Amino acid sequence: MNLILKVIETFSGIGSQAQALRNIKANFSVEAIVEWEIGALYAYDIIHNGKQNLESLRHHTRGSIIDILSNYNLSSDGKQQMTARSLQSLNMAQLKAILAAINRTNNLVDITSIHASQLPEADLLTYSFPCQDLSKSGYWHNNQGGIDRNANNRSTLLWQIERLLKEYIEIGKSLPTFLLMENVSDILSEKHSHNFNEWKEFLNNLGYKNFIYTLNSSNFGIPQSRVRTYMISIKIKNKNEGNRIEKYFYKNNLENKVTNERKSISNYLKLDYSVDKYRREAIDSTPMFTPSRKKILDLNRKLGIDSRPYNNVVARTITTKQDRHPNSGIILYNDIILTEKNRYYRNLTPRECFLLMGFDEESFEELMNNNIIFENGNKILPNSKLIRLAGNSIVVDVLEKIFEQIIEINDKIISNN
Repeated sequence: MNLILKVIETFSGIGSQAQALRNIKANFSVEAIVEWEIGALYAYDIIHNGKQNLESLRHHTRGSIIDILSNYNLSSDGKQQMTARSLQSLNMAQLKAILAAINRTNNLVDITSIHASQLPEADLLTYSFPCQDLSKSGYWHNNQGGIDRNANNRSTLLWQIERLLKEYIEIGKSLPTFLLMENVSDILSEKHSHNFNEWKEFLNNLGYKNFIYTLNSSNFGIPQSRVRTYMISIKIKNKNEGNRIEKYFYKNNLENKVTNERKSISNYLKLDYSVDKYRREAIDSTPMFTPSRKKILDLNRKLGIDSRPYNNVVARTITTKQDRHPNSGIILYNDIILTEKNRYYRNLTPRECFLLMGFDEESFEELMNNNIIFENGNKILPNSKLIRLAGNSIVVDVLEKIFEQIIEINDKIISNN
């Protein structure tokens, strides 16, 4: 792409989109992100910008930072807004880290309170809105509203994107040329089809053509089975341009992609326990063996044993929690026993989860090197949080191929039309 691709990442998480664009050496700039969960917004900043320089905050008091952060709707769990009391409970290191991250990434924080007038000009807007009320697992928690605009749940945050795009029109602002949606494939099910069709029709009426992929990351080189639905929406200027883009997707359908280049899971599992950090992380990811965990041992996919990976297997979907059934897979203990609390297996470590989502080890090391430790020994990003961040992200390798298509369409069709 000759011109800089200007990007807005809403529901950005830890920034799989930015990582994918960087990996393919795209000429891009993330103009703004929208992320309210404090762990995710801090991790995003560290992964993509490195160590924070807090010099500009040196004159702030604890009270002045709380006053600033009180203007945002922040969340500590991605589900509910933090109360004033919760914000007051954060220590100075946390407060500075959060504010510095918001400032450095131009994070507008809360999708429900921002307006199109605040958004920078952008060529691409991404929206990977919460999936909990769409996914099958949501049924167990009585989350059955899906994306019905009146359901008042987390997945209905999709309609905040509708509100913003309407505001673009109202104020005469140019709509982004490209929109990219990612979510669970249940969005295509009969249960949710009426609401999803309503969303697609809205975009059609704005002049977008929608192209839908349902893709498994295991077909993109990653030894993880993760099926997700992506929709690329492209603002079409005329019929000829629309026809050319349709032909492009017909000839280059990523759903037909089957790779013979899937990497061995040995590239992702850290089984050399002579390396101190891998050993410590493995022990931390070994749960106390109890009768209830025997089910996890018996029924979950085995990815390796001791220091030997099972290279013919792929991990199941990386989810937000590993110590449960089903999980993404386990590593058995036999000759190597790292801890007496469980002589049978361990779960995937946060590092392994990040790698299986397509992030490189350097990015994870950056997080570890900047994982602030507090006086009580707690960390700003504990293991449970790291695994949740990985489970909520998008597989980078899949996004790389999608962005390559977007860039090619922009360069060869839209820019020349």
